Amino acid sequence: MRLFYAPQSPYARKVLIVAQELGCSSDIEKVVAGAHPVQRNADLIALNPLGQIPALELADGSVLYDSRVICEYLDALCGGTLNAPTGPARWRALTEQALGDGMLAGALLARYETAARPAELQWPLWLEAQLAKSSSALEAIEKNAASLPGRIDIGTITIACALGYIDLRFPDFGWRSRFPGVAEWDAQFSTRPSLVATRPA
Repeated sequence: MRLFYAPQSPYARKVLIVAQELGCSSDIEKVVAGAHPVQRNADLIALNPLGQIPALELADGSVLYDSRVICEYLDALCGGTLNAPTGPARWRALTEQALGDGMLAGALLARYETAARPAELQWPLWLEAQLAKSSSALEAIEKNAASLPGRIDIGTITIACALGYIDLRFPDFGWRSRFPGVAEWDAQFSTRPSLVATRPA
């Protein structure tokens, strides 16, 4: 298998964490492939028509995307339960994955606003609104912070990736002081070897 990714992509990081937690990371060859919202990569589009990462090329030449599909595939391939715990835990994990992915989507749009859009065309209100998604998501996570410790599933992994990306791109966001329960959990969860090994520079 070949994973097309970027070292600082939070969605690719999610896949890499899942692979490490499942013990199958050694089966995946990592190939750096840059993605850009405007200057689209023709080689990447040949793998994924959306031109986005991560994309996982299988031995038969077929390609899986996006991170949710790839994580579910790896979970099934390696006999894990990270992506599909049973009963109510399944719906909690999948809902938390959607919440974390939504935080990432807003943070990426905010990043593109400042890094990809010309300064004279930037829209401060748009930037503020995208980052506000993370604040409202964190409010919801904070209410249920007591349910986070001791769990390792696709929900907690995705939330951790979202927090890591916010720290990377928006270090002044200041979420820890506002959401102490989430901060306490993240301080412990982020010490897992899979998260340490995949932490972007």
